[in-house]
Amino acid sequence: MIHVMDSSAILAILRGEPGCDYVQELLDSEACAISSVNMAEVGSKLIDYGLPPEEFPRIARQLQIDIIDFNTKQSIQSAQIRKITRTAGLSLGDRACVALTQLMQGCVVTSDRAWLDISEATKIKVLMIR
Repeated sequence: MIHVMDSSAILAILRGEPGCDYVQELLDSEACAISSVNMAEVGSKLIDYGLPPEEFPRIARQLQIDIIDFNTKQSIQSAQIRKITRTAGLSLGDRACVALTQLMQGCVVTSDRAWLDISEATKIKVLMIR
């Protein structure tokens, strides 16, 4: 099964947050992917935290994770799950991650507990990192 990383999981590694060891173990031993939308979120947050923008491509490569381009199927799926995810406060980036997880029939990896509220309705498996 493929593990689809939410931005929070990747940020946990890069910032040494709780759960980072678990995420690193998944990256080292399992098939993992991330939506290009979520990777953009990761980069944006790192730059907000002070990373020089020109350093982000190097960091993205070092993660050695498949970055999946946000495509037509994902955009349609993201729109279709809006009503289900709205009550949990999920953003467009979150819905991009859910859509990718659904389309890949994978398991999402996140630190955001709100995902547990929508897992049954969206028919995705959620793996909490902390």
